[in-house]
Amino acid sequence: MVEYNVIEDAAGLASASDRLAAGTGPVAVDVERASGFRYSQRAYLIQVFRREAGVFLFDPSTIEDFSPLQAAIADIEWVFHAASQDLPSLRERGLEPPRIFDTELGARLLGHERVGLGAVVEQTLGITLAKAHSAADWSTRPLPASWLEYAALDVEHLIDVRDVLDAELDEQQKTEFARQEFQAVLDRLPKPPREDPWRRMSGLHTVRGRRALAVARALWWAREEYAREQDVAPGRLVPDRALVAAVLADPASKQALAGVKEFNGRASRTQLDRWWNAIVAGREDTELPPDRVPSDTLPPPRAWVDRNPEADRRLKAARPAVEARAEELRMPTENLLTPETLRRVAWAPPAEVTAETIGAALAELGARPWQIDQTAQVIADSFVASLKADDDASGTDS
Repeated sequence: MVEYNVIEDAAGLASASDRLAAGTGPVAVDVERASGFRYSQRAYLIQVFRREAGVFLFDPSTIEDFSPLQAAIADIEWVFHAASQDLPSLRERGLEPPRIFDTELGARLLGHERVGLGAVVEQTLGITLAKAHSAADWSTRPLPASWLEYAALDVEHLIDVRDVLDAELDEQQKTEFARQEFQAVLDRLPKPPREDPWRRMSGLHTVRGRRALAVARALWWAREEYAREQDVAPGRLVPDRALVAAVLADPASKQALAGVKEFNGRASRTQLDRWWNAIVAGREDTELPPDRVPSDTLPPPRAWVDRNPEADRRLKAARPAVEARAEELRMPTENLLTPETLRRVAWAPPAEVTAETIGAALAELGARPWQIDQTAQVIADSFVASLKADDDASGTDS
């Protein structure tokens, strides 16, 4: 086993940054978090590799200022595997790539059947990576040597993988597709906070009545506050199912709450006062949440035939046509055009259906130029064909 040292201070960061600046070619970057263990999604280890510089493992919990690293690699391409997962954590530390290459996204565009890092490394380089620590608690200190080796290998082969995929993209004439997709990942804005995040609670659909929803809301926020204080993932304190069980049990007292068998979790009993106070607050709340909140979510496609039969026919005509185009391009349909985008343009198409108007609608929905080039005409032709089929059927009926 190769030994890797974790850089924990400003002096070590400065030295590593100088060496990275003197390296050659792109830089591979990865982040390890403690998802499911800690409250936030912040980075607990940042791995960086560059040819002729080596692998460096940085501890963000002990390094406050990453500006020397940013300055060292600010003008070169950063290579990720699933960049969208790592960019938010890096941006929290002031690390921002000027451009990226995403090996997972590249593999998808190339039609690789398996796109996890280990699978892509094996497909491109013939090297097998052990993925034993991908779900580990990376806030652990000190980090075990086997974890550090795993983390280092996540970036050590990434540049070689990038070069193989880049050549494949060029061979399949998908270099421009990839460039636009990579830029879209880089430009994507973070989702705004949900107005009612507590409504994401698993099992909430079983709770009936606005008063009961108010209790569920109060419990959720009480757990959120405590999780933030303790820096622990909320579900590790009290799972969603336990909060819902407490609401459904409608306990008459704190002791009755303690007796609810399904109300469990590491903090269900030690913080009993906190949960009981939340239940009381929910019961006394004068601003009751609505049973449902307005949403622009489309109905499930199976309901379209009754609710919007014309849209149903458009979708049923366009979906196989887009799938066929994706097959021609040797990529997953969802990478050619997301199902949600196709559903939305089928539900509410332009008044006049042409490739140009469909293209404008797709652009409004966030489709990239290459996706529009590949699908707008296909979709327009399908919509027109579905309308003609309707007219023919009407003529036959008459």
